[in-house]
Amino acid sequence: MITQVARSVLAVGALVCVVFFVAAQGQGAEVTYGSPGVPGRPEIDKPPELPTVDLPSAGEMAAMLSAEPVVRLPGAVAAWDAEQVRQAIGDHDVRIIATPPGLTKEQRSALADVDFETRRELEDDEDTTVLTIDGTRVSGGIYEIAPSTLDEWRAQFSRNDVTVPLVTLINELTGSGDERVEGPADERREPSAAELEVVATQLRATGLFVAPGASLTDVPAEASAEAFGGVPALYTAFPVQPLEEQVPDYGPALARLFPETPLVVLYGSWIEYHGPHAADFADVAAAGYYSQFGSLLGRSQYPQDTLLRPYLGEIADVRYAGLFDRPLPYTPFDPLSVTLPALPWIFAGCAVLLLALSAQSLLRRTASRPLGTAARLGGLSALAVEVSGLTDRADDPALARAVVHLQAARDAVVKGLPDKHAHTLLDHAAAELDRVGRSVPFDGYRPADYLRRQRV
Repeated sequence: MITQVARSVLAVGALVCVVFFVAAQGQGAEVTYGSPGVPGRPEIDKPPELPTVDLPSAGEMAAMLSAEPVVRLPGAVAAWDAEQVRQAIGDHDVRIIATPPGLTKEQRSALADVDFETRRELEDDEDTTVLTIDGTRVSGGIYEIAPSTLDEWRAQFSRNDVTVPLVTLINELTGSGDERVEGPADERREPSAAELEVVATQLRATGLFVAPGASLTDVPAEASAEAFGGVPALYTAFPVQPLEEQVPDYGPALARLFPETPLVVLYGSWIEYHGPHAADFADVAAAGYYSQFGSLLGRSQYPQDTLLRPYLGEIADVRYAGLFDRPLPYTPFDPLSVTLPALPWIFAGCAVLLLALSAQSLLRRTASRPLGTAARLGGLSALAVEVSGLTDRADDPALARAVVHLQAARDAVVKGLPDKHAHTLLDHAAAELDRVGRSVPFDGYRPADYLRRQRV
C-alpha cells in the first residue's frame, strides 16, 4: 500500500513538473533598466577640432634623428625623467622623436615610417632602436605601450609624463629585462591656506573654479544631475601640471572643506572624484573611463568640456548599476524564477524513483508469486520427460519415484482433492527430480532453475 501511494505521488509530481516547465517556455520577461540617457552625450572618439599640425616628412624626421638622439618637434607635449631614461638606454643606440598631439591619419603613417628611414639613414638595421611619441602615446617597432594602472594614467594625463612607457619599451627592445618600471613619484602637496581660499571662494559663489590655462568653460548641468542624483556638485579645473613641480592636491582638501558634497577635480585630461562614497566607486569609474578612452586621449588634446561629459556619464552608469550611494530597488521574491531551472531535475528524479519502485514491485511479485497447482504439475512433468533421456541407471529409481508422485498429484487434481495434498505430492516429486538434476552433466535441470526459466 505504501509503495502504491509513493508511486502515485511521484507520478503526479513528475506530471506537475512537466506542465509547469512546458507552460513557462512560452512566457517572456520584459525588463526595464534605468539609464542615464543624457541627451546629446557626445562621442569622445570623434576627432577634436584642433589646429592643423605641421609634421615633417618621414625622411626629414629621420635626418633629424640621425643628427640628434632626441628630437622634440614644435608642439610636442610629452615629458619624461631624462635621467631615468638615460640610465635605461645605457650604451644602446636609442633614438626618440616626440610629435604634437592631433596628427592626421596620413601624418601617423609618416611617423610609422621614421623607424625604417632612420635605420637606412644610419645604415644600421640591427643596433638602432627608434621610439616615437604621438602626443603621449609611446611606440617602437611593432610595440605600443599603454598604461595599466590608475597611477600610470594619472601621470600620463595630468603631467603628460611618459617615463614609464618609455623605459618599459627601451628595456623590451634592448633586451634589458622585463621588470616592472617605477615612474617618477607623483609629487603632491597640501595646498596652502591662501591657495585653498581662492578656490573655495569661487566654488561657494558659482560651484565652478577654472584655473588659468585650463580649458573648461562650462559644466553640463543635466549630465551632472544624472551622475550625482540631483545633488549639486562642485567642479575645479587646472591645466596640465609640470613634471618637475609638486602639484597642490586640492581634492582631499576640498572634500574636508565641503563635506557631503560631490567634488570633481580636473588636471589636464585627468579627472578624479572626491566626496561621498568616493572609496566605493571613484576608482571603478576612472578605470572604466580611461580603459575606454585612454588611447584616444593620448593621441589627441581634447578640451576639458569634451572630456567631462562622458566622465559624468560613466559615473551615472556606475550609479545605475547599483554601485553608488544606494542599493538596488527591492525586487520581490519570484518562486518561479528560482524553481524553474530545477524542474527538469525534479522531473528526472521523480521518473527514476517511479521506475525503481515499479521495477522493485515487479521483481518482488515475480520472485514471490507461487505457481499454481496445475502450472507446477505441468512444469515438473515436462522436466521429468526432459531428464529421462539424460539419466543413467543409478538415477532411474529417483526418476521413477518422481514419476509416481507426479501421477498421484495428477490424480488428486483430477479428483478435486485439496491443493495442499497435491502440493505435498509435488514437493516429493520435486525432491526426487532435484537429485536427478544434480547428477546430470548439464545445468538448468534442477526443479527450481527449470521452473524459473519456464515462468520467465
